[in-house]
Amino acid sequence: MGQSYSITKKVNFSIILSPSIGSARVMDNLEKQLICPICLEMFTKPVVILPCQHNLCRKCANDVFQAANPYLPTRSGSLTSGGRFRCPSCRHEVVLDRHGVYGLQRNLLVENIIDMFKQESSRPTQERKEETPMCDVHEDEKINIYCVTHGVPTCSMCKVFGAHKDCEVAPLGTVYQTKRSELSDGIAMMVGNNDRIQGIISQLDEACRVIEENGRRQKTKVCEKFDQLYSVLEEKKRQMSQKVTTEQEEKMNYIQGLTKKYGDHLEESCKVVERGFQTMEETEMALFLQVRTINASSTAHLDKVERGYEKMDHYKVDFRRERKALGSLDFIRGEGM
Repeated sequence: MGQSYSITKKVNFSIILSPSIGSARVMDNLEKQLICPICLEMFTKPVVILPCQHNLCRKCANDVFQAANPYLPTRSGSLTSGGRFRCPSCRHEVVLDRHGVYGLQRNLLVENIIDMFKQESSRPTQERKEETPMCDVHEDEKINIYCVTHGVPTCSMCKVFGAHKDCEVAPLGTVYQTKRSELSDGIAMMVGNNDRIQGIISQLDEACRVIEENGRRQKTKVCEKFDQLYSVLEEKKRQMSQKVTTEQEEKMNYIQGLTKKYGDHLEESCKVVERGFQTMEETEMALFLQVRTINASSTAHLDKVERGYEKMDHYKVDFRRERKALGSLDFIRGEGM
């Protein structure tokens, strides 16, 4: 599919990465989560997420892919054809399409975390230190306790003489550790949820691809069935048209032959009439009587066309039943094509 999905909204990691109580331990734990199981170094971008939701450097994924598929063709030193390999973390089989490792989705969320981790780690400690905040009411007092009742940090003077004297308070460090732990757990849960969502998106993308492929295949089958039906109809049309054409040619040949016979008879009759006119012009009685008597020629020996011979409407068709059958064409329910 080649598409990548990520949560574009960046989390403010300055809270959990700031150099305070336990920050070194948090940094170490976070760094452990960003280690590639192949090169055992921090992930190198681009980072790809496998269907089993484990992450790898794309270069490391390509190395594992090549080792598992040594005989598949490569392009510019990188394997891009389809194949399969197993996740080094859980041994889940990963099946790749024709894009190879370049078809795996990038985990942009992990890449963003790596960028922010490296940026925070590279800052000098003194630059990351923040000045201890002072109380707004008692300007000379540092904020050193936490008002549990109102959920705000405050100073000791506010607890003794100020607005929080009747409130429940707790040490700032204790509340800090609790809140920090809650935030860390929440972030870990969000990252896990994002990974699961990314997995669901991968499954949905695969479902779309399968649906598209299945739909294309079934449409091809339907078109083939209709083409076969067209062939049957075309052949039947040719046969029935040929019957009409055959009788049509027979009748036309007969009529044309009869027309020629009548034409020849008419021509002979005209010649007889012409000789009759010439005889009428003879004034010598003896010569006139020597001419043979002209008799009107008969057409009794010529065929006569029967009434209605020219009709062709006995080739009638009634496709109402077939039209109804064609109109009811549909898919077979509950069975394959």
